[in-house]
Amino acid sequence: VQLQASGGGLVQAGGSLRLSCTASGRAFTNEYAGWFRQVPGKEREFVALTSWRTGSTHYSDSVKGRFTISRDNAKNTMYLQMNSLKSEDTAVYYCASKDGLSGTTMYTAYPYWGQETQVTVSS
Repeated sequence: VQLQASGGGLVQAGGSLRLSCTASGRAFTNEYAGWFRQVPGKEREFVALTSWRTGSTHYSDSVKGRFTISRDNAKNTMYLQMNSLKSEDTAVYYCASKDGLSGTTMYTAYPYWGQETQVTVSS
């Protein structure tokens, strides 16, 4: 499966951005997909995940209440709506997907990755 991420950019603190991640190659059924982010010198960090089958979601504490993950199964696309952005949200963002019936916040468990998309929040 191939993942194509888009939607990053430069925004002022307090603003919003929406990231998209479209999958091709096969349709998602019993899979989990999520968003991760990374800043230079630090390990990749979990942001949010969702079940393609049930729509259940899970967020890191740092984004809970500000970010919303969603998916459109018909379009094979996942979204990350980011509101009330802060300078500490500045990072390279990645979408990822894994097979199986359980989600995880560990990025090493995800075999499929989209390309990076830069999010920069100016203060």
